[in-house]
Amino acid sequence: MSPLPPPQLYDGCSSFPPPAPPSPPDARLGRWRRPIKHNGVLWVVALLCTAWAAGLLGVYVGARIEKNQPSAVYRNSVQPVVLGTSRDSVFDKRLDVAAVTARLRPSVVTVSSDISEKGQAGEGVGTGIVLTADGQILTNAHVVEGATQVRVRLFGERNPRSAKILASDASHDLALLAVDVTGLTPATFAEPTNVRVGDEVLAIGYALDLDGEASVTLGIVSALDRTILTASGALDGMIQTDAAISSGNSGGPLVNSAGEVVGVNTAVARSDATNTASNIGFSISNAHVLPEIEVLRAKAGGVDKPEGFLGVGLAERTDGGRGALVTTINAGSPAEKAGIKSNDIIVQVGGIDVDGSAGVIAAVRNHTPGDDIAVVVERNGARQNFTVTLVGRPVTTG
Repeated sequence: MSPLPPPQLYDGCSSFPPPAPPSPPDARLGRWRRPIKHNGVLWVVALLCTAWAAGLLGVYVGARIEKNQPSAVYRNSVQPVVLGTSRDSVFDKRLDVAAVTARLRPSVVTVSSDISEKGQAGEGVGTGIVLTADGQILTNAHVVEGATQVRVRLFGERNPRSAKILASDASHDLALLAVDVTGLTPATFAEPTNVRVGDEVLAIGYALDLDGEASVTLGIVSALDRTILTASGALDGMIQTDAAISSGNSGGPLVNSAGEVVGVNTAVARSDATNTASNIGFSISNAHVLPEIEVLRAKAGGVDKPEGFLGVGLAERTDGGRGALVTTINAGSPAEKAGIKSNDIIVQVGGIDVDGSAGVIAAVRNHTPGDDIAVVVERNGARQNFTVTLVGRPVTTG
């Protein structure tokens, strides 16, 4: 059986195609370009003249308004993330959908953005989670990637507020936003170990940018520690769930019966010509979310965390076994210096079993240059152990 197609990143849908004929979708799922209809030369000239005059008036009015209004303050918050209690004090009971939803709604927001890609303008909508009372919000990096302007609409408000991207990390698919407001209701994040297969969970988010409040779907935790490949790289430690996740849910919370966030909804597997995927969604677990929040805060403050580099080319095994096949070794790389060779099968990195190339990529990426990590390979049917000192990722040019 051929492998499932890569999970699709959902960065939202803010507008739907016109009745007929629909405009083609932009590169991102759910973004549609609205066609402009031309009704003759005179109509176009009139429109241009009107737009020119309106533009001049808008510039004048905007300048007067800006002069009389204070500048917005976008804080890189230092307030701690609210953490839940250990599982011993969390009741193992059926999830009360109404109660949990009521608790979480004030902490879930819409994130809309204007996007420019390859000369085309688009609009996207996703979901965000309130981290702190002073306006810091967490969402997926792909929700705001390429955004020229970002807006956040808070719970109970009708109009969006301008937001600033404090920091974004595409390799972990998380981003920090800030809005100039205080007194928000932060979400509570569960301890990373407070999730298990079979737990009931809710996915909350602005699916398809439907009117009104966020959509709520119920499911269970189907599996833990999944690793998936996306257009931006590998994501590991993922929670698999059958709670329905749709365009617009990206960046929203996956929530347990105690009303605590256990993960950030990010991707979903889709069927293709040879495979059928039903209710297979993925959320970034708190084991990766919580440390990444601190990395993003440091990045917003000007301190960027470099990623480790091993220096191998990888391929998936085709014999049904676990691990990743080494296809090439970069000259002078840490892998070559340690003694790893082509055709080795990497089965463990840093004490963690890996099931494929995505697992190796994610495990190495989570370390920094200078770290010594243990790499276990299978070579000619026997296991061999190596200690590899990682270096910084080489800068590519051209």
